[in-house]
Amino acid sequence: MKSLKALLPALSLALGLGVAGNALALDGAELYAKKTCVACHGKDANTPILPVYPKLAGQNPDYAYNQMKDIQSGARNNGQTVAMKAIMHLVSDEELRAIANWLATLK
Repeated sequence: MKSLKALLPALSLALGLGVAGNALALDGAELYAKKTCVACHGKDANTPILPVYPKLAGQNPDYAYNQMKDIQSGARNNGQTVAMKAIMHLVSDEELRAIANWLATLK
């Protein structure tokens, strides 16, 4: 029983890391393509199809994530968000985070 009590904190930590590791294992580049971000923002996230669309490469990951969440929730709602609003319901929070983290690695 004593060894079980000693094992519980380590087991809890391992399980917690497993859950976090799952989110980290998502491939932001793959999701960016799969969720059709490339269609408007370009394959390199730096050549959008219209000059009014943002260049996403190198963007701060928290900023990018929060902008996507605001579009998803409707908190950010202007003429340029209409196309994204239709797609955002297909993207989970974990996927948004993975995409945002990947975008931050680009130049």
